[in-house]
Amino acid sequence: MDNMWILAQAPGQDSPGVGAEAVTEQDETEFIVQDSNVPGAKGPVRSPFGFPNILFFGLMFLVMYMLLFRGPRKKQQQQRKMMQNLKKNDKIRTIGGIIGTIVDVKDDEITLKIDESNNTKIKIAVSAVGKNLSEGN
Repeated sequence: MDNMWILAQAPGQDSPGVGAEAVTEQDETEFIVQDSNVPGAKGPVRSPFGFPNILFFGLMFLVMYMLLFRGPRKKQQQQRKMMQNLKKNDKIRTIGGIIGTIVDVKDDEITLKIDESNNTKIKIAVSAVGKNLSEGN
């Protein structure tokens, strides 16, 4: 730390003449450079856009991306895959809470048997399926 230089004026000392520099030994390892051409200088000037700040904002952006975009997109892909894999005799629960067994699957509608004793059937849209209970989930 012998070569540490700080551009500042030592407290309680008058600044030297215009254009002149005075080096004052403060401690054994630290020197203060006084320059009358820089009035009121209190230390080295640092840029507000340093590497740590850029790294912090980059990590913050990555976390926001993971929370806001990637999670819901992944869930939509799982839902779409589950709807494409529906087949006859699968037990499902609709988003309305109706539980039944698939009797027939067409392009965009499913026929569900919801009561075994009366043989009650309803037709629902494929997008109304909430969960496939036959998968073991």
